[in-house]
Amino acid sequence: MRIAGITIPDNKQLAYSLPLIFGIGSARALEILKTADIASAKKGNELTSDEEQKIRALAESFTIEGELRREIGQNIKRLKDIRSARGERHTRGLPVRGQRTKTNSRTRRGNVRKTMTSGRRALEKT
Repeated sequence: MRIAGITIPDNKQLAYSLPLIFGIGSARALEILKTADIASAKKGNELTSDEEQKIRALAESFTIEGELRREIGQNIKRLKDIRSARGERHTRGLPVRGQRTKTNSRTRRGNVRKTMTSGRRALEKT
């Protein structure tokens, strides 16, 4: 079964395979299945075509995949354009939501480890 260009695996339970779609998490997947009146333990290959259509219609009623990615990108671009603090953090590639950067931002800043001892050694060598 395909929803919004994403192939849902046939051998996985629907409660775990629907969150593969960007914009659908586990809570929203359960909500979709409850609204469609389909058991969450049912697998993709056990669905009838009528049930597939129900799931597809309910999933596509939300903002998902490309449309959601585009919307998020536009929001970030707007923050950068108005030169807000959050936009500046996005531009510099730093954590945006107030996280500590002295020690914990390895994924955003790269694996850079600057400690006091390495700084002293650099000064001693020169």
